[in-house]
Amino acid sequence: MNFKLMFVTLLATVSLGFPVLAQSDGATGESLKGQSGQITITLHPDPANTSHPRMGDRLKFVSTITNTGTDPIKGVVAWVSLIQVDANKEQPVDLEDWSAHKAEVAASLAPGQSMVSTWPMRLIKDGNYRVVVSAASGGAAGLTASPMLALAIAPKPVVESVRVIPIAAGVPFILLGLLLFRRRRSALA
Repeated sequence: MNFKLMFVTLLATVSLGFPVLAQSDGATGESLKGQSGQITITLHPDPANTSHPRMGDRLKFVSTITNTGTDPIKGVVAWVSLIQVDANKEQPVDLEDWSAHKAEVAASLAPGQSMVSTWPMRLIKDGNYRVVVSAASGGAAGLTASPMLALAIAPKPVVESVRVIPIAAGVPFILLGLLLFRRRRSALA
C-alpha cells in the first residue's frame, strides 16, 4: 500500500471510524462492496480550472460515484477532503474557509446509476495538497475513496506594487490639489 492510500486509510479509520474494505489500482478509485452493491468513484479537476492556481483562486473538482453492482445502494453520503502533504506539515485540512460545499447525499443509487457532484473550493493557503472524495452508504461496513488529485497552490503576494504605486503616488497629488484649491478659494474671498 503506498503512502497516499495509507494516509486515506488512517484518516478514514481515525476520524470516521470506517475501515477501508478494498483497494484498486487508483485509476477509478477504490471499491467498496456493501448491500450487495459496489460503489466506484472517479475524481477530476474541472476543465475551467486555472493550470497554475494561486492563493485566492477558486477551483472546482468533479466526482462521479457509480453503483456498479446489481442491487440498489441506499443512503449514499459523499464528502470532499483536503490533505496537506508538505514536508513536516502533513495533515488533514479543515475545510471551514476553503469550501461551503462539503457533502452530498443520495437517498438511493440504482444499479448503473451515477451521482455527479461538483466540489467548489477557494484556495486559502499556499502549499502542496491532495484532494479526495469519499463515500459511504448506510448499510456498508466501510467507505470508498477516489484517487487523490495533486494540487500545488502558489503564494500570492499580499502587497502588489501594481496596486500600491497608484495609491502611494495618487494620495499626495490629491492632498496637494485640495491644498491648492483651498488656498486659491481663500485668496478669492
